[in-house]
Amino acid sequence: METVEMNSVSLKRPHSEDDVANADEIKRQKTSEKSKTGNDSGQSIVTEQPDKSLLENTKNEIIPNEESEEQEDEELEDSDEDGDPESFADMMKHGLTESDVGITKFVSCHKGFSGILKERYSDFVVHEIGKDGRVSHLDDFSVPVDDEVNLEDPSEETFTVLSDEDKQRLEELQLLKNKETSVAIEVIEDTKEKRTVIHQVVKSLFPGLETKTEDRDGKKYIIAYHAAGKKALANPRKHSWPKSRGSYCHFVLYKENKDTMDAINVLSKFLRVKPNIFSYMGTKDKRAITVQEIAVLRITAQRLAHLNKCLMNFKLGNFSYKNHPLKLGELQGNHFTVVLRNITGTDDQIEQAMHSLREIGFINYYGMQRFGTTAVPTYQIGRAILQNNWNEVMDLILKPRPGAEKGYLVKCREEWAKTKDPAAALRKLPVKRCVEGQLLRGLLKYGMKNIISAFGIIPRNNRLMYIHSYQSYVWNNMVSKRIEEYGLRAVAGDLTLKGATAVHIEEGDVDNYTIHDVVMPLPGFDVIYPKHKIGEAYKEMLVADNLDINNMRHKIRDYSLSGAYRKIIIRPQNVNWEVVAYDDPRIPLFNTDLDKLEGKPLPVLPTGKLICQWMFVK
Repeated sequence: METVEMNSVSLKRPHSEDDVANADEIKRQKTSEKSKTGNDSGQSIVTEQPDKSLLENTKNEIIPNEESEEQEDEELEDSDEDGDPESFADMMKHGLTESDVGITKFVSCHKGFSGILKERYSDFVVHEIGKDGRVSHLDDFSVPVDDEVNLEDPSEETFTVLSDEDKQRLEELQLLKNKETSVAIEVIEDTKEKRTVIHQVVKSLFPGLETKTEDRDGKKYIIAYHAAGKKALANPRKHSWPKSRGSYCHFVLYKENKDTMDAINVLSKFLRVKPNIFSYMGTKDKRAITVQEIAVLRITAQRLAHLNKCLMNFKLGNFSYKNHPLKLGELQGNHFTVVLRNITGTDDQIEQAMHSLREIGFINYYGMQRFGTTAVPTYQIGRAILQNNWNEVMDLILKPRPGAEKGYLVKCREEWAKTKDPAAALRKLPVKRCVEGQLLRGLLKYGMKNIISAFGIIPRNNRLMYIHSYQSYVWNNMVSKRIEEYGLRAVAGDLTLKGATAVHIEEGDVDNYTIHDVVMPLPGFDVIYPKHKIGEAYKEMLVADNLDINNMRHKIRDYSLSGAYRKIIIRPQNVNWEVVAYDDPRIPLFNTDLDKLEGKPLPVLPTGKLICQWMFVK
């Protein structure tokens, strides 16, 4: 059962002509349209807007260190070619609206109010809730101690024994980027202790490499080499992992203004491992502060903790070793703390809307982040994958598109449209690990006639994101149609869950169910559909997309859609809100997990009144 907890802080501040002018300048507003089932009364409207005067630094900055190349990549990813931070409003001006992805209905017909959501990314805080009901919090940076000593655990200070040049050569050796079969590191001021430290650091930083000591011309050298070539890199050093330790290090990831998959890519690059050794239960918003559990295969807590000194806007903690990875969907829900700024409407309108949220809940739509921020929605790419139309997949990812994009991506797309030359287009990309760069590298490797293999270079979670987006698109449209057709009541032919099994609600049993019991299927194999008009609507929608609702198995196993069920209406637990006035938008509104760890005082208004209360699962 999915659980959603919410805290909402609605904030009023004095309106001025400047405020109105700023609102008029917004390039992209997320506004809900009409009320449910044809009622034209006003509704709560939430606009997603970053006021440029309030826009926080959205770059995932990296402290200058030996990873200067990583720093350059990160800055390029989050800036345009002139180095200016990219405007969120500009990014969204050609993006999608709710109606584009099937979000068209409301659960209530009260007057409602309007406000701005995510004016600052710190206005939206998400904590993951695990299957056991435990809310994930970052509250401990300590590293667990094993009974068994492991050579992969050097102290923090020892990482300086390798020069930048040594690290570069070792990385190239590890990734098989050159023809060298080994790298020799001279041991200056030779002692056994010094040699031991170098052995430890090389094995810690570069999984897949082994080391030995050699005498050459009267000098001691540490020789690093591949124990088993590419196999060792793909499956790092099983033999060195203590048997008493779980194979997966679980940790809590606190991140600011970065989505989950981007965060994994950054962590994997710094750890010099492949992204697919990480697992998680759900993807979290980019424009937010989020806290979630991550698991990684055979990477020590100490190596992960070391990243806290290298990265900003990320923090890792609450480490533990377990014998299992995490799986998508294995969470109970999320706890939200949300700030709505510049709210308009009377106190009664606000109270009505918030009471409706608490008592009725909300339509459980998939949110806009599921569908991308550009003029090419991710669900279109997913549909092309399911249709086995690989030329269209390639075209949708690489073709020029309207709207604000980073300058180098625009040039890359223009080059592709002009030449269809992967090498020429790739040269326009200073950052190669974006989806476009990964696909172009795949086309270079496998050729234009093997797009399937080229696409397969993209990390699996990124590839599956596209087909899940299509599932979400269908689901949103079908739920809107279901509510339009039957309203907010259970009807005969609806589906409900009994345990893990979906069953139809029979005519004589309807009075025993409410809309909160009704589920709708995500299209895929091994699911059933409602026994009323909406069941036929599913079929019609997939037929229009040249897909067979009775055969969602793809010839490539990864792209076979397994079905699932999702509640139509979610009633959040422990909803709590407060409306306050303020005159300084820079005042923090509540403490994050990181604020608490750093001992920052509780945020207060000038009057000393607390802004927000935190609510937890009972």
